[in-house]
Amino acid sequence: MRKIKLLGLVLISLAMVLWFNLRFSTPSIPTVASSPPKTIRYFERTLPQSIAHIVLIPANSRFLVTPALSQKLATVEEFAQKHRAVAILNAGFFDPVNQKSTSYVILQRKLVADPKENDRLVNNPNLKSYLGQIFNRTEFRRYLCGKTISYSITQHSQSPPAGCQLVDAIGAGPNLLPELTLAQEGFVDNATKRDALGSNQPNARTAVGITRDGSVVLVMVAQKSSAPANGVSLPALADFMKTLGADKAMNLDGGSSSSLYYNGKTFYGKIDLEGNSIKRRVKSVLLVQEN
Repeated sequence: MRKIKLLGLVLISLAMVLWFNLRFSTPSIPTVASSPPKTIRYFERTLPQSIAHIVLIPANSRFLVTPALSQKLATVEEFAQKHRAVAILNAGFFDPVNQKSTSYVILQRKLVADPKENDRLVNNPNLKSYLGQIFNRTEFRRYLCGKTISYSITQHSQSPPAGCQLVDAIGAGPNLLPELTLAQEGFVDNATKRDALGSNQPNARTAVGITRDGSVVLVMVAQKSSAPANGVSLPALADFMKTLGADKAMNLDGGSSSSLYYNGKTFYGKIDLEGNSIKRRVKSVLLVQEN
């Protein structure tokens, strides 16, 4: 009988301990794995006659892509030191003689470079018939739509979308995707056999693209040191931008201007006859900076 009473007391004690733990214990919170932060990524692609250096800036990341203009010509490394940028790509066209831009540049809603003010461009008799096309070439733009930042590639005369403000823009051309507009932008004139960019010849090239989800792709295609007379043509560059997922893309100043800086390292696109990289100073660039 005594054993039964002791057993009963033990069971009652265990029940009270269990009740106390259930009443006062903190419920466990399931752990949810957080998604990794979106950051920029650099990678290379080896092409038949060149090497492509690529920087991908994901949409809705903490990085901004904006143009920059220098009073004097500067290397992408010098731009990097001044602006503390993570990545830099050469961008607009310029006249190396007077060091003035031949492309439009808009910074923070202000026009800071106007090709119509470049006397050597406007008064060049060989370009007079193309000026209307030159002044309406393709440009890379940054919009502010409410509180949302978006990028686009469009002609200079195109108005911003409804509800959006044009913050930055930098011109070059021609448009690569969704179509190549060499003749429309005055780079090619089949009647006079004009081809200002040597569009069908392999060369060092530079381009910027926008993917369907709004990510930005910076591309610099460099010649291989083993054979300086290589690179890509503009039609091939357009095809390559497609393989990177771009549905909009435009050509930037190429040839000796082709240069890309990323995370402390600089890549130059043009190779001389001795196989050395040509380091050319440029007028304008695209910067990638933390917002």
